[in-house]
Amino acid sequence: MTHDADVIVVGAGPVGLLLAAELRLAGATPLVLERLAVPSPQHKARSVGPLAAEALVRRGLGERLAAHGGAGAADKARDHGSEKGHFSTIFKIEQALQEEPERQSVFIWQPDLEALLGAYASGLGVEVRREHTVTGLTQDADGVTVTVAAPHGERSLRAAYAVGCDGGRSTVRRLTGFAFPGTAPIMTARRAQAEILKGAEQLPPPGRQPRGILYYGNGMLATFDFFGDTPEERDAPLTAEELQDSVRRITGADIEVAVTGETLRFGDHARQADTYRRGRVLLAGDAAHVHSPMGGQGLNLGLMDAVNLGWKLAAEVRGDAPPGLLDSYTAERHPAGARVLHNTRAQSALLTPGPHTDALRDIFSDLMDLPDVNRHLGRMLSGLDDTYDFPYPSPHPLTGRHCPDLTVRTGTREERLSTYTREGRPVLLAPDLRPAEPWRRRVELVRIESIAHDGLDAVLVRPDGAIAWASGAGAGGGAGNGAGVATGAGSDADGPVDEALETALAAWFSR
Repeated sequence: MTHDADVIVVGAGPVGLLLAAELRLAGATPLVLERLAVPSPQHKARSVGPLAAEALVRRGLGERLAAHGGAGAADKARDHGSEKGHFSTIFKIEQALQEEPERQSVFIWQPDLEALLGAYASGLGVEVRREHTVTGLTQDADGVTVTVAAPHGERSLRAAYAVGCDGGRSTVRRLTGFAFPGTAPIMTARRAQAEILKGAEQLPPPGRQPRGILYYGNGMLATFDFFGDTPEERDAPLTAEELQDSVRRITGADIEVAVTGETLRFGDHARQADTYRRGRVLLAGDAAHVHSPMGGQGLNLGLMDAVNLGWKLAAEVRGDAPPGLLDSYTAERHPAGARVLHNTRAQSALLTPGPHTDALRDIFSDLMDLPDVNRHLGRMLSGLDDTYDFPYPSPHPLTGRHCPDLTVRTGTREERLSTYTREGRPVLLAPDLRPAEPWRRRVELVRIESIAHDGLDAVLVRPDGAIAWASGAGAGGGAGNGAGVATGAGSDADGPVDEALETALAAWFSR
């Protein structure tokens, strides 16, 4: 049966667009289907975490991303009253205290990010078909058939694989039968650009209240409501009456408001698909996991799903994937999603009203003043503590972690890792490239003299930024995996190190 594409990606949000771009870079032909006629203008997320920001830098999008950072940081300081990071709205996470302070989030509103990624994917030749709503999906041994309602009637499309990037109420997830266990919401948050017309003098100062949380100022009004009911139709517009009722429940104040601009309503339900793959259908982003937006982790998590999956799925399409490669997507990304659900549940617990939680928050706030606690929370919320468990031994402590944009010396020049990653290929930076020569067709081989990173003198970086192999004797615990690699160009590596590198190359890439 003729295929319309190699991979049908359902959903043209940031995750779907980045996944389609990654597939295209790796030689597969994606087709993106989106039910909306135009991109959503709603300002949901306001930043991408350090891992996702580095992923975009690796593809040459760093300057375009950074252009939004200044205004985004100002918006956050205005809305939150602090430039610091927070855990459960306790704004004490200090970037300067982090182990790698240069690795940080970049502020960009979700509509701007979607426009950036849309232009990038279009430039690579990715086709996006809007007003295409998925109504049916079946799979067989050879591919997936997707039925869509389109402007000119219903039609069927065929591909080798399909990926649901269609949000928390994913049609792809439902039609394929993925289980989606988790916890129900304990609160509803409401936020609106609004003007208080009457009763402002009745309001207490912004912050925690005996029955919830209230924020207002700068033309914004928001509540965290633990007692009211969420409308049956969750996409229903947030009205002035609903907002007024929420304020009354939380504070007792009887105010009158006029909604003047954008509104947003969300809960803190936390659910995760039991697996991210069923046969030829996969999930990424909110289709695979939903959680409270506390800590701004959603885009970072979803975009890292996309870059992890893209090159692996493309290798399956090409027919040259090593055994088990596509299954490693769930094995690596499901634990990352579970960790975010875990910490957002903890943040919801710390938000609940009452004197017992107030006491707990006071103690937790004091703990956040300890540098080690501050760093621990910073790494947790940024995803920098994510470590993949690879199917081979590798004592170097950086293996399985995500690589920063390293500075390397090649001859008389200094270059960044991102110089070599725009085409989406894996990269080996090493003084001796001979062990990797059989993989030259698939791996970018870069001879270097040194790396400006303590305890690292050679590194193999997968297309998603994960360190597949590393060498270096100075990084506590790394001697067993890299002590034999010399730092001079062209020097010989001993047998065990060659074998470790070859094992890593064979695990992820065909020759």
